[in-house]
Amino acid sequence: TGALISSASFDIGVTLATISQQFTQGSITTTQNPLDLAINGGGFFQVTDPSGMVEYTRNGQFKLDRVGNIVNTAGQRLMGYMADAQGVIQTGQSGPIALPTGGISPRTTSTIDMEINLDSGAAPTVPVGGGIDFSDATTYNKPTSQTVYDARGQEVTLTYYFQKTGENTWDVYATANGSTISGTDAAPTPVTTLEFADGGSAPSAPTDPVTINIPGTVSEDGASTEAIGGVAVDFSRLTEQGAAFAVTDLKQDGYAPGQLSNIVIEGNGVITARYSNGQSKPAGQVEMATFRNPQGLQAVGGNGWQRTFASGDPILGTPGEGNMGALQAGALEESNVDLTAELVAMITAQRNYQANAQTIKTVDQVMQTLVNLR
Repeated sequence: TGALISSASFDIGVTLATISQQFTQGSITTTQNPLDLAINGGGFFQVTDPSGMVEYTRNGQFKLDRVGNIVNTAGQRLMGYMADAQGVIQTGQSGPIALPTGGISPRTTSTIDMEINLDSGAAPTVPVGGGIDFSDATTYNKPTSQTVYDARGQEVTLTYYFQKTGENTWDVYATANGSTISGTDAAPTPVTTLEFADGGSAPSAPTDPVTINIPGTVSEDGASTEAIGGVAVDFSRLTEQGAAFAVTDLKQDGYAPGQLSNIVIEGNGVITARYSNGQSKPAGQVEMATFRNPQGLQAVGGNGWQRTFASGDPILGTPGEGNMGALQAGALEESNVDLTAELVAMITAQRNYQANAQTIKTVDQVMQTLVNLR
């Protein structure tokens, strides 16, 4: 075939018209790194270097640097949206994502919600002279406890004592680490009185949350807790029915301080920080980009591209939004090259080369034979 090339075409040569880049989906392989991200669909990650130069890539091999930035192997920082102190993602402010490296501050308990059934068939337990004796279980029907937290995140054991005083009427007493909340230790008073109508599906009184003030306490070994004021206790989900006393839910909104334990990245790009105290909150969200003409992107090496006039400006959004692909954490997208097809093509090209070489060798032998004729 080489002999078919004309001298004119040889002198002019071949000019490269364009390169068609293949941005088809590659296979996805799971890894053990929670910061490895694979895009299942269209779009690119945005990464930036210290100079502010932005590149676009589908290579999701990321890690944390020493100050909490999410970076790739080239040290470029992943772009996205940060969250404020309350965990609200600021979607209008894009920039490099920096994850929290410290812990989460404690939160003081401010609301309590409970779901309890009181046995309607129980007998009243008011002692002679009234009141209650927390050390004498015959002066109340049933107790239950929960943990609340002061401003320093210290645990306070809050115990409720339910005392039936009459038909469809219950007094509720409460102690904090053994100290009464209402009244004095010598003469405690109820924090509220529950009244039930026939059927006992919900208290007819009180209908609004009851505000209690939890006093500071000092234990026998000298450990102290701070006072907690203005705690709203919702008794509206209590019932009085013909079944045994049962606590089905006790909730409060406080928590102790905690340290960052791990990071989880959701399919929509939301980065959730989880802490040792069981709390979690968003720390940021990955931002992605697409282009009207991805073929116009300029390859800069290292699986990175830069935008050009031909590609147009990037269309920004979050994973799973519009034509953006969803993210899969703990996984990487492999090359979209079909190795089997490429190996077959290489073998075919090698066979063609061998055939051409054999043709030239045969022609050379024929020419040698003609030259040697006498």
